[in-house]
Amino acid sequence: MRFSLLPVIVLLMPILEIAGFIVVGKAIGLWPTLALIILTSMLGLIILRNGGLGMVRNLQNAGRTGEQPAEALVNGGMRVIAGILLFVPGFITDIIGLLLLVPAVRSFFWKVFRPNIIVADFASTRFRSNPRGPASSKVVDLDEEDFHRDGPNNSPWSPDRNDRDLPRP
Repeated sequence: MRFSLLPVIVLLMPILEIAGFIVVGKAIGLWPTLALIILTSMLGLIILRNGGLGMVRNLQNAGRTGEQPAEALVNGGMRVIAGILLFVPGFITDIIGLLLLVPAVRSFFWKVFRPNIIVADFASTRFRSNPRGPASSKVVDLDEEDFHRDGPNNSPWSPDRNDRDLPRP
């Protein structure tokens, strides 16, 4: 049986957030603590709104210039996650959200995720990957003349025999 850390984190996170509320509340008082929670939630909403629109703009720019949109997508996705974490009440999630807003942290995560991202270029029907190595070695590209079926096909998705005799457009 494989041990997963995610359930442990999900169970411990509320306890740690409550402890954070208690520590910060004792240090700065009740009203400043509540003001910080409301302020970070509002900041999270602003980042979610601007981050989503910024991600769409970056993807459009990458599409116009012919660049791979993977970096813009991951970067924008991390900003959206940062906005969600800032919106959720709690100081630990706020710290993680603020860290995701730092460009150096996002570039670190991009370097970590980059080898696992494959971008499909639908315009030329070729697959491109990261500069470290092509992913096309795992892809078999067949032309129409290379692909054919011999014998009847019993697939439920195949057209009926009467449809096979019709000319194809």
